[in-house]
Amino acid sequence: MSFVIYSVLGAALMAGAVYAKTRFASFLAQKPADYPDGPMFDIRERFNGPIVCEGVIFGPTGKVSSRFVADFHASWNGNVGTMVEKFRYDSGLMQDRCWTLTLSNDGTIKAEAPDVIGAGSGKQQGSAVVLNYRIKLAEEAGGHALDVTDWMYLTSNGSIMNRSQFRKFGIKVAELVATMRPRDQAYAGE
Repeated sequence: MSFVIYSVLGAALMAGAVYAKTRFASFLAQKPADYPDGPMFDIRERFNGPIVCEGVIFGPTGKVSSRFVADFHASWNGNVGTMVEKFRYDSGLMQDRCWTLTLSNDGTIKAEAPDVIGAGSGKQQGSAVVLNYRIKLAEEAGGHALDVTDWMYLTSNGSIMNRSQFRKFGIKVAELVATMRPRDQAYAGE
């Protein structure tokens, strides 16, 4: 009888530990209020004009599964912006996406694109921006619908570091790490 009690207690403690880690000590536990310091991230300023993006995608095993370079062009009319993205993957695949971003006065963001299911939502605060959305992958990429969390962090030189996680049924299946910078901004080593 005590074995059963200890087993149930052990399972409950394990479930509590997993919940606590997910809620308080993981990628998903971040909040925009965690980043009050550093340069202020205003998407109307940082996502404006021509932007170059370079990154890698990690598959479910943690190994790099793809590399890409992308050209973005963003423009704003008040608090409504359009960002056109043109991706070139190392596989030769090309992908285009056009975002419509709507920024509210309180820093909340509504994000829409043709391959996004419904509307994404996010927030800019301090030196960070978070976006959450559900994306439908192209058929050649499996056609799956994935839940995405994008975190973008503004660095002191004006570049943006982007880390995104893609989940299916709550399980991380891919991660993206990329940099974004104005097209005319030189590399630090140039």
